[in-house]
Amino acid sequence: MISGRCAACKYLRRRCPSHCIFSPYFPPNDPQRFACVHRIYGASNVGKMLQKLPPHLRAQTADTLYTEAKCRIQDPVYGCVGIISHLHQQIHIAESQLAKTQAEIAVLNSIAREAQVQEIEADSNFFNNLLPEEITAAGLRSYGYGPPSTQTFRFN
Repeated sequence: MISGRCAACKYLRRRCPSHCIFSPYFPPNDPQRFACVHRIYGASNVGKMLQKLPPHLRAQTADTLYTEAKCRIQDPVYGCVGIISHLHQQIHIAESQLAKTQAEIAVLNSIAREAQVQEIEADSNFFNNLLPEEITAAGLRSYGYGPPSTQTFRFN
């Protein structure tokens, strides 16, 4: 029954029993998966962890152990914590950039509103100081200022 052994039993060079705790989580076509986990945690510790857990949590645990072991092999000092710290740093930088951009937008909006108010006040002061004949002469009747026009235009 050599071909039916799981990756763990192949790695440990033993027979794979029918009730092997490793076989559902360490298939024979991915031997590197068990090798990483074994290198960091050891086969005995992994077997004990899996046996203590309810069956519905074992697959997720095996995946987590593999991920953590792979990270620890790639970065022996920090492992997964190094990746998590890096991601937190990126989130902090993105949040800072977002706050800065939102502040710039608020400043630009307030400047635009202030300019609009000043423009309206300037237009209002200009038109309030004009006499009706100046409004007609300036051709501002079409904008709603001054008395209505009695003049009609004909086009040939």
